[in-house]
Amino acid sequence: MRKSRYTDSQILAILKQNENGVAVPDLCREHGMSSAQFYKWRAKFGGMDASMMKRLKELEDENKRLKKMYAEERIKAEIRKEALEGKL
Repeated sequence: MRKSRYTDSQILAILKQNENGVAVPDLCREHGMSSAQFYKWRAKFGGMDASMMKRLKELEDENKRLKKMYAEERIKAEIRKEALEGKL
């Protein structure tokens, strides 16, 4: 997955500028991003503070790790199943 060009604090600052009345096209032009990216951030991070954003990132990382562990265990289970069926 591609890493964002913007840090969490930069994203929050951009969203806060919009809350303070700066227009979306002006923000996008100033920071060199698309309006679609801005609206994705607003949908995902709108109303969050820095600690909530950090916690969200931690949970996403943990979820990714758990999904990987589950996939590996499923592969092992499939291999065991195939091995047992071959011996019967």
